[in-house]
Amino acid sequence: MARHDTLAAVDLGSNSFHLQIGRVVDGQIYPLDALREVLRLGAGLTAEKRIDRGTQAQALETLARFAERLRGFPRQAVRAVGTNALRVAKNSPQFLREARQVLGFPIEVISGREEARLIYLGVAHSLPAAAGPPHTRRLVIDIGGGSTEIIIGTGFEPQLTESLYMGCLSYSLKFFADGKIDKPRMKAAELAARQELAGIVHGYRAAGWDEAVGSSGTARSMENILRENGFADEGLTREGLERLRALLIKHEKADPERIAGLRPNRAPVLPGGLAIMSAALDELGIEAMKVSEGALRHGVLYDLLGRVQHRDMREATVTQFVRRYHIDAAQAERVRSLSLKIYDGLAPGAERDDDVDRLVLEWAARLAEIGLSIEHAQYHKHSAYVLSNADMPGFSRMEQARLARVVLAHRGKLSKVQDAGLEGADWKLVFALRTASLILRSRTDLKLPFLRVAADAGGFAIDLPQSWLDENPLSAAALESEAD
Repeated sequence: MARHDTLAAVDLGSNSFHLQIGRVVDGQIYPLDALREVLRLGAGLTAEKRIDRGTQAQALETLARFAERLRGFPRQAVRAVGTNALRVAKNSPQFLREARQVLGFPIEVISGREEARLIYLGVAHSLPAAAGPPHTRRLVIDIGGGSTEIIIGTGFEPQLTESLYMGCLSYSLKFFADGKIDKPRMKAAELAARQELAGIVHGYRAAGWDEAVGSSGTARSMENILRENGFADEGLTREGLERLRALLIKHEKADPERIAGLRPNRAPVLPGGLAIMSAALDELGIEAMKVSEGALRHGVLYDLLGRVQHRDMREATVTQFVRRYHIDAAQAERVRSLSLKIYDGLAPGAERDDDVDRLVLEWAARLAEIGLSIEHAQYHKHSAYVLSNADMPGFSRMEQARLARVVLAHRGKLSKVQDAGLEGADWKLVFALRTASLILRSRTDLKLPFLRVAADAGGFAIDLPQSWLDENPLSAAALESEAD
């Protein structure tokens, strides 16, 4: 992949949209520019879980401003991700089609656990090297607009990742919709948060950590309020949050004019965020936590930097899956190599480094036989199911879905492949993978002749010498049945 000195991350969050631009110097990213717009995308979800048209229009206006700032950026230097609101909205696909056109770059909806991984990466890179010993285990809590991510990790590696369906915006709308704050409402919100946390508390306490860190706007906003009111010198403390809770109940609302340090745009989501943070500290037994400047968008930047410097987390995940599911690595490598030759033959001389389709084909070839660990019959269907539903660090939901489509279509009757939901560019990948799998059906190293492949409006064609076909009757029979 080509070298890029400036990278950009776009975070389409449930509460706000962020654009973060960084300059790469000696493997580190230094802030260059940032744009932020409080949209409350999650508040625009109707009872039917659809983003209303007014909210969509505001979101598209914001993305148009981001697009202006990103003008001239190469595609490989920008990554845009969507989080909880776009995970749950039923009309996400339609909105995202418009959003991608306006932004001018792909937008990936990431899973909750992938969001947690990227948040941890952003926080880990934001903490100074002198902040603790190299093997310090950190617990990170990130309360977003629609979800809360809780992670334990060491250095730059997350070890436990969870995403819970509760956020400062969703809880503020659910328990404090009219802005009124009282003890019964706060207790109800805290109880709901405790119930969400109940399933993970034991495992996290058993794992243990050396220090706790809060990240993103909710934690930073509360830290500012605690400091301005003399409730804590720095960071968040359980005592400080209790005093803030009492202050909100006393004033009966989050009033920026009466609560020092509270910014007006944070007031509507403060009570929900406070209820979640208080419950988390109580349930996990945390007395005090630091607050980091790192967040999801910073993690996206560092993950993107890894990709352009050939340290792609997706590659590590594929390698891990090959081991975990006991895939025949030798056969996977044969199929990978031949698939790429066939694919490259369809576009000789094309640029390879930044070819996303080529990467997808490579991963699909290596992972196509995951399903054999479940059952041989119809194994491609099992493979597709695993790839659709497994936690795959580094991959977006859309990337996993595409991998699953290609793998599902690499085997079985061609008449059924039509029902696999393939998109235009997928067909070239399926042709390359199906053909390679058929030729290498003997699962042995074959001396392959020069392959001629071609594509036209009618489909694909491959030309092999008759002498080679005569010497390899198993491959010849498989290819003949495919042609029929």
